[in-house]
Amino acid sequence: MIRCLVVDDEQHAIDIMKHYIGQTNFLELVSSTTNPVEALQTVITENIDLVFLDIQMPELSGIDFIKAINGKAKVILTTAYSEFAIEGFELEVVDYLLKPVRFPRFLTAVQKAVKLINDKPAVAEPDTSNEADYIFVKTESKGKLLKINLADIEYIEGMKNYVAIFIGGKKTLVYTNLKDLINHLPAKQFIRVHKSFIIPISRITGIEGNMILLKSVTAEILIGENYKADLMEIIKHKMIS
Repeated sequence: MIRCLVVDDEQHAIDIMKHYIGQTNFLELVSSTTNPVEALQTVITENIDLVFLDIQMPELSGIDFIKAINGKAKVILTTAYSEFAIEGFELEVVDYLLKPVRFPRFLTAVQKAVKLINDKPAVAEPDTSNEADYIFVKTESKGKLLKINLADIEYIEGMKNYVAIFIGGKKTLVYTNLKDLINHLPAKQFIRVHKSFIIPISRITGIEGNMILLKSVTAEILIGENYKADLMEIIKHKMIS
C-alpha cells in the first residue's frame, strides 16, 4: 500500500482527492489537512510515501513545503495555476495536476508515483529504524516556521494558548497545545509527566518526591498523578531493586 497525505487550503479539493484515493485499492489515506505546518509534522512522523499538495497556501507554499520535506516523500502537485509547473518539476515532483482534477488523470499521476516508489534503489531508502530527529513548529511570529532539533529540547511547558520549548535555557513560544504536540513527538524519546510538562526521557537524572530532575534544568518539573503510572512504567525497566 502507498501511504498518502492530502494537503490543500480548500476543503472541497481535499474531499475530491480523498474520494479518488478511496477508489484506488493500492492507496491508503493516512491524513488530510488544510494546514501545511501540520502536514510537515505528519510527513516526518507517519512515514508518508506520497503527498498530494496544493501550491498556493497561506503560511507555507507548496514549493517551500517540498523543500522542507527534503525528499522524505514523493509529491504530486495539485493546483489551478499552470505557471508553477516548471518550478515544480525542477524540484522533481512526480506529476502536476491542474484543477479540476479528473479521475483518469489522477490515475495516470498515481501510476507514475507507484513506479518511482517501488523502483527506488535500496540505498536511497530512508532509515525508518530511528525516530525523526526534528520537527517544524509555528512560532508566535506570524508566518514564521522554526526547525527544532529534538535532541536540543530540555523540556516543554504548557502556557495557555502556547507551549514554551526550552533549549539552552531559552524558550521558544509555539502556537499549539501540549496534547497536539505530544502526538507529534517520538514516544520513545518524550513523555508527558504533568498537565503542564513534556520532558525528554534521556534527560531524566532523578526523582525527588513529586519532582523530576533533568540534566541542565533548574526549573521545577512536577509529576502529575494522572501521568505518574506511565513514567514509572518506563523507569521500572531500568530500576535495580
